[in-house]
Amino acid sequence: MHGRGPTKVYDEAYFDRWYRNPRHRVSTDDQVARRVRMVVAAAEYALGRPLRSALDVGCGEAPWRAHLRRARPRLAYLGVDSSEYVVRRYGRRRNIRLGTFGELGTLSSLRRRFDLVVCSDVMQYVPTAELRRGLAALRGLLVGVAYFDVFSTADDVSGDKRGWHDRSPRLYRQLFAEAGLRPVGLHLYLTKKLAADRAALEMAD
Repeated sequence: MHGRGPTKVYDEAYFDRWYRNPRHRVSTDDQVARRVRMVVAAAEYALGRPLRSALDVGCGEAPWRAHLRRARPRLAYLGVDSSEYVVRRYGRRRNIRLGTFGELGTLSSLRRRFDLVVCSDVMQYVPTAELRRGLAALRGLLVGVAYFDVFSTADDVSGDKRGWHDRSPRLYRQLFAEAGLRPVGLHLYLTKKLAADRAALEMAD
C-alpha cells in the first residue's frame, strides 16, 4: 500500500515517476479505462443492477475515479490513501481520505457499505499482518465485487520494487478466502452471498 515508512515517500515526485513519466509509468490512462469498463460490467452483472458506490483503497491520485464517474455519473466514490501529498492536494476535490490498508476497520469516514471495492497495484507493498487486518475489515464493507489487481511470485514484474513483499499465489488465495471472498477470474472476487448465486463454471477454481 502507499505506506508511511521512512524509506519510501509517496510524494509528487513518486507519482510523476511511476504514473506520468512514459519511461517508468506502470499503466496508461487507456489501460485504466479498459480495466474500469471491465470491472463495472462484471460488478453490475453480479449485482443485477447499476453500481451505486465504490471504495478505492490505495487510490493514489485517484485515476480510477474519473473513469468510474464517467461510466456512472451518480456513483458515490471514496478513496483512501496514506500519501499526505495526495490527500492535501486532491482530498477534497476527489473525496480521498488519509489512511492505510490496515486502518480500514478504524476509519470514521467508512460509514457505509460499497458495491465495489478497488485495490489496484497495492497489496504487494503491504505487510502480511496488515493485509490480513485490512481484508478482514473489507468483509464488512463490501456488498458486491472486489477488484484486487495484485502480483505474486509467479509473475515477472518490473517497476517499483521498493517495499515489495513476495507472496505466492497460494498465499494470496488463502488470505482472500479467509476474508470470505471467492474468485471469478481477472482479479475479480465476489462476496460469499453473491458467489452462492453463480453457476459453478462462472467461478474460478
